[in-house]
Amino acid sequence: MAPALRFPPELLLRAQGPRLGMRAAIFDVDGVLTDGRLYIGEQGEAFKAFHVQDGHGLKLLARAGIVPLVITGRDSPAVRRRIADLGLPRARYGVDDKLAAAESLRAELALDWAEVAAIGDDWPDLPLLARAGFACAPPEAHAEVRALAHHVTVAAAGAGAAREFCDLLLQASGRYAALLAAQQGTLDGR
Repeated sequence: MAPALRFPPELLLRAQGPRLGMRAAIFDVDGVLTDGRLYIGEQGEAFKAFHVQDGHGLKLLARAGIVPLVITGRDSPAVRRRIADLGLPRARYGVDDKLAAAESLRAELALDWAEVAAIGDDWPDLPLLARAGFACAPPEAHAEVRALAHHVTVAAAGAGAAREFCDLLLQASGRYAALLAAQQGTLDGR
């Protein structure tokens, strides 16, 4: 069965990068993996809602060899729990300087910016998006972020935007169809 999901060829070429696929993808949390709203309880605890399909997209990226990197300006037990549940070891929390955090991760992985994709929603993400080989934003992102993005997702932040970004990177790398076929094989026992 052929994949039903399709992106325009020119977008796939842009997302492909110089080596037929990005090697890493940076994700902001608030406003990308969540809808950006902060729920704070009476005792000061933060509550966040995450979309399960976004999480599965991050797992698929990792399975395909595209390293998910999480860099977030806020730190909370809820975010740490979600990232740990997804099995993502490369995350930086409570970051004031996202570019410095990204540079450290890039050096650790020996990556050029051209091999890194990024998705963000607000001004702290601009230095990453400006350098990334492929930049993406959810539709609710700040106007300056949307203007810099190569792609603005159809899906909303916290409601599939990260999954759309992941699917786009997987298709651009040529790995999407094989992952889909492997999943379909597990459904019917073949």
